[in-house]
Amino acid sequence: MLDHPAQPWPGLPSLPDDERVARAAAFRDGLRQRRTCRYFSDAPVPRAVIEAAIEAAGTAPSGANHQPWHFVAIADPAIKAQIRAAAEIEERAFYAGKASPEWLEALAPLGTDADKSYLEVAPWLILVFAQRRGGIDPGDDKQNYYINESVGIATGFLLAALHAANIATLTHTPNPMQFLNRVCRRPATEKPVMIVVAGHAAPDATVPLHALRKKPLEQMSTWL
Repeated sequence: MLDHPAQPWPGLPSLPDDERVARAAAFRDGLRQRRTCRYFSDAPVPRAVIEAAIEAAGTAPSGANHQPWHFVAIADPAIKAQIRAAAEIEERAFYAGKASPEWLEALAPLGTDADKSYLEVAPWLILVFAQRRGGIDPGDDKQNYYINESVGIATGFLLAALHAANIATLTHTPNPMQFLNRVCRRPATEKPVMIVVAGHAAPDATVPLHALRKKPLEQMSTWL
């Protein structure tokens, strides 16, 4: 064993195999109800829900345990309006010719366009930043490792936690996103990864049928 401070593995409660299967299946079935929402109401969501979801994201594994992520939770209407205005500039350029015909064809069944009004309507925007340098302690300036993988896993935890609280979500990735550093007053060493829109679905919200298509187990897995 390596010579470093450690404590005993905390262990997990022993379960019969049928209960393990049942728990995994129940978690799977819960996540199967998750859908990207593009139509939000302005009904409030308690800050405590967002805090708990971000703390859940923070339990994700990361390279060297440096936890190379930062989450900016925004409820201020003025800041949300600023983000929408900047994002829609990029989106209009995207749909007007920046995106390839193949990309636009892929998006067509989802009915997306340059209108991102949900950025203002939803009660919360959670901006996910990846830290190129940092560390666990405040003021650390260390090289971070496996940044994309670590932040991706943490964002997945965030989405799962919000879904568990019956909060609708959408992941938005304007490109380029450097304006988010300025709006959120984040350092240049942090890369904006995405905006997670969080709130309640509007009463008349719909989901494109194309979005309901998910690969079956035999298509997305290989067993050796």
